[in-house]
Amino acid sequence: MTVSAFTAERLLFTPTTPEIDAIPTIFAFPNDYTVGITSLGYQVVWATLAERSDLQVSRLFTDCHEPLPRQAELLGFSISWELDYVNILSLLESLEIPVRSAQRDDHHPLVFGGGPVLTANPEPFADFFDVILLGDGETLLGDFIDAYKQVRHADRTEKLRHLAQVPGIYVPSLYTVTYQDQTGAIASIQPVDSQIPATVTKQTYRGNTLSASTVVTEKAAWENIYMVEVVRSCPEMCRFCLASYLTLPFRTPSATDSLIPAIERGLTVTKRIGLLGASVTQHPEFEVLLDYLAQPDYDDVRLSIASVRTNTVTPKLAETLSKRDTRSITIAVESGSERLRQIINKKLNNQEIIQAAINAKAGGLKALKLYGMVGVPGEEMSDVEQTVTMMKAIKKAAPGLRLTLGCSTFVPKAHTPFQWFGVNPAAQKRLKYLQKTLRSQGIDFRPESYNWSVIQALISRGDRRLSELLELTRHYGDSVGSFRRAFKQLKGKLPELDFYVHDNWSTEQILPWSHLQGSLPQGTLLKHLDAAMSFVRE
Repeated sequence: MTVSAFTAERLLFTPTTPEIDAIPTIFAFPNDYTVGITSLGYQVVWATLAERSDLQVSRLFTDCHEPLPRQAELLGFSISWELDYVNILSLLESLEIPVRSAQRDDHHPLVFGGGPVLTANPEPFADFFDVILLGDGETLLGDFIDAYKQVRHADRTEKLRHLAQVPGIYVPSLYTVTYQDQTGAIASIQPVDSQIPATVTKQTYRGNTLSASTVVTEKAAWENIYMVEVVRSCPEMCRFCLASYLTLPFRTPSATDSLIPAIERGLTVTKRIGLLGASVTQHPEFEVLLDYLAQPDYDDVRLSIASVRTNTVTPKLAETLSKRDTRSITIAVESGSERLRQIINKKLNNQEIIQAAINAKAGGLKALKLYGMVGVPGEEMSDVEQTVTMMKAIKKAAPGLRLTLGCSTFVPKAHTPFQWFGVNPAAQKRLKYLQKTLRSQGIDFRPESYNWSVIQALISRGDRRLSELLELTRHYGDSVGSFRRAFKQLKGKLPELDFYVHDNWSTEQILPWSHLQGSLPQGTLLKHLDAAMSFVRE
């Protein structure tokens, strides 16, 4: 395995020299180096660990690694994408660690994981991890390491029981899941005894400084980019949106005290800045940030913005981005149907979307990318037709602006008001309708794979019975056909694919993540669900 990738790195932090008795730790990203090092979450956690003198940290990717300890005590994974589970199992095997936690003993490291995939619903992966960190790493990571040090020399069972007492630390093996029958819904989720908390609550960081890159490298997927997290969560709270609901509350660090100093640090090593967040332009001081970046001193800076709220696309914003080597911006509109946007709580109207396109063109941008969705609960074919009407209106209002509509299928996500809905099979035909109709109008239509959405939904709503299925599927490949083949082989041992993917679940049933408390209690999610459905009933 090559280590040459690491030589191109420019660090924005100073790793500490480990103590003699430092804990040998491996911190892994289950994908290639270029993908992993572009993950801001991975960068920040790695730097946090590397700045602790009580840890000796080595990084591990699927294609390269730093020198690894002979006997690691901790092995951590940062997980951003569901199907990377294949690489997690492969990396465990390459390190000669049993893939299932139940098969590990005191000679094996504790395998822990975190990140958005595990925080949302860790249950399909529960049998592979000893410890799962739920929520923001800023305080949780330190609490985990400090608690581990207290029991470092104890046996495995005592370590896990001790760690399970720490808020936000979930030890799956200390919870027993029973089912109504082998192919039925969950009957109960209980801790193994009264000493283990019945509920594990996601931890939320409430500080006024968010994340920024700790390393810049030409080997990253976004070459030489320095990333700054401008906002965390999103105030819009679209009913399907994991990025909003799971990460509440909406947090906005000070532009002058936090964001601008962070950008200035980045500009000492690169001229490419990326502003990240689900709703960057809704930062209350975004104008301050924009004015700062519009200074002539930064004419050679290349600026990228993750996602822009539609009604914040002003000519000034477009002009600033255009001058900073940005050719296009991305806005999420979800649908051309006003009714559907009411159902999902998307506070937009078509005129605002059209105006955003006009402003983008006026400011000198060449292209506008819109994100849409099909299969949303309550959607009718007439709603999809209105998306076509909207795209035609945008094209007419801003001639010459290159339009792209990226479109996904609705996938239910844990801890959102739409977690009880399944994937609508009609979405596949609706994607094909949009493709045929929009491309004939000269509009670039880029659908996400419907089949991938099915797999994503399976993992998003899965329970522990999927662990055997995931192990089996891994050897067949990553296709939907591989999953169907595995379901066929395990018939009678777990529910059918439709149960996880397409069925609408009762709001009374126990969910796989019912023992894991997200940002909002279930009662609040049900109120939001009822508000959404009131527009369907009208």
